[in-house]
Formats: sequence, structure tokens, C-alpha cells
Amino acid sequence: MTTRRRERDHTEEHDAEHVDPEDLDDEELVRTDEGELIHEPTGLIIEEDNVDRGPEWRAFNATERDRKSRVGSPMTQTMHDKGLTTSIDWRNRDAGGRQLSAEKRSRMERLRTWQERIRTQDAGERNLQVALSEIERMSSAQGVPKSVREVASVMYRRALSEDLIRGRSIEAMATASLYASCRQEGIPRSLDDFVGVSRVGRREIARAYRYISGELSLALRPVDPAEHVPRFCSELDLSEEVKQRATRIVNETTEMGLHAGKSPTGFAAAAIYLASMLSNDKRTQSDIADVADVTVVTVRNRYKEQMDAIEIGTL
Repeated sequence: MTTRRRERDHTEEHDAEHVDPEDLDDEELVRTDEGELIHEPTGLIIEEDNVDRGPEWRAFNATERDRKSRVGSPMTQTMHDKGLTTSIDWRNRDAGGRQLSAEKRSRMERLRTWQERIRTQDAGERNLQVALSEIERMSSAQGVPKSVREVASVMYRRALSEDLIRGRSIEAMATASLYASCRQEGIPRSLDDFVGVSRVGRREIARAYRYISGELSLALRPVDPAEHVPRFCSELDLSEEVKQRATRIVNETTEMGLHAGKSPTGFAAAAIYLASMLSNDKRTQSDIADVADVTVVTVRNRYKEQMDAIEIGTL
């Protein structure tokens, strides 16, 4: 039995040595981890590649692997080229931190100039570059999360691809995209918040927002005044008790429909003023109006309406 098996193995080895690689079926070829291409039925090595395509380092756990891995920056919608092109640093120093010579500094300056020209090859890319830089600047000024910046960038890209930017201000459309993305993601920011950081006026931003939301069919729900309460209370350094009472006031009066047709920020500011008085942690109407960016008259009128509509003893 052993002799017969040896004869069979010898016959298979002899047949494998005389196999023509061109006659092999591609479905029977297998690529191993070592880079070898093998004919699976016969074990014949068709190709041999000893190049190690893995990393030069070893890791024994997930934490060590994450620390040692080296990859490029991920793709992002907040850059006009999605972060796929290279960038030349503005520092005139080499890898060792040494100052470059005058000749090399001049050469690097020319490279930076050509790099900027290559990154924006047409008017559409230049438009997108200006708009996304404006979105990034305003987002930083307002403390908007990165996820909202991504949504705003995608929204502006859609508007640009559908030719909605033509004849309109880039700054206004960029601000409108950022405001719409905050509305869509539930980030409490009012239109007046962006007026302070935008390069255009409120009327132009509002007109661009109505246009872009209608043309892109954005399903944006009405602003809930309760979303502004935590931010205003934080800026006023009010206690948790005031915040909870103000939220209950807003929720109760909203269910009554008292907020219809009124500014969400002014409505939230009035609720905070009423809650601060009930909690003996009072702030003046002027202080609250400054934080909410509304007038003192607005706070006073909304506060009186809320106080008449609800039962104070239940709060």
C-alpha cells in the first residue's frame, strides 16, 4: 500500500514538472500570502514574488497597530479637492528643522505658486475653494462641529453642480448652506449668529437661504426654541435648575402654540428670564437680550405672554 502511494505521488510530481502554464485554468490559480501564484490541483508554482507587501513594523495588539500605522489624511468634503492633492508647508525649513538657503527658499516659493495654480484649474474649482474656506472660517467662529461643516460643504457642492450659484454672492450662498446644515443637524444657531461672522448682510443671507432650501428641496423642520436654552444658560452661567425650568416653560407654551410667528431665540430668552426669577438666580433682561442677540423689548413682551399663559405654581 505504501509503495503504491509513493508511485502515485511520484507520478503527480512528474506531471506537474511538465505542465505548460498557458494550458492551466485561471480559476485553479491561487495567490498565497507570500506572493506566489500556485496551480492548486498540482501545486505548481507559476509565479514567485518575494517582495513583502506588508508594513516593515510588527504589532501585537490593536492599540500598537493603530499607533504604528501610517496613512494619509482621509477624504473630506470641506476641501475643494477633497484633500487628495499634496500641500507644500509654508515653513522654510528642511526635515531636520534647519533653515533653507536663499536659493532653496526661492525654489520653494515658485513650487508653492505652481501648486496653487494646479489645485484650481477652472472657475468652478476656484468658486468652490473660496466658498469652502468661508464655510470653514465661519464654522470656526461659531464653534460648529466638523460633521456640520461636511454637510454644509456637500450642500454647497450640490448647489454649484445644479448651477444655483450663478449671479449670486458666493459668501451669501456659503453662509446660507452653513445655516441650513445647522438647521438640518439640529445645531442651535440663529440667522443673526451668522450675520456677525459673515461678509454679507442679513437680508441677503435670508434670501439665499430661502432660495437654496427651495431649489434643493431641503426638508427642514421649524426651529425649536428649547434648543437654544442650554447654550444661553451656559453663556449666562445659570444653574441647572434654571435651565430645566426654562425648558419646561418653552415646552408648555410651545404646546399651546404661543411660539407661532415669534423669534425662537427671543422666545427662549424670555423663558430663561422667567425661570431665573422663579429660581432666585435672576439675570437682567438686558444681559439675557445681549446673549440671545434680541432686543430688551422682545424679552419683555415674550416674558409677559408666557407668564400669563402658564400656571407659575406648577413650574
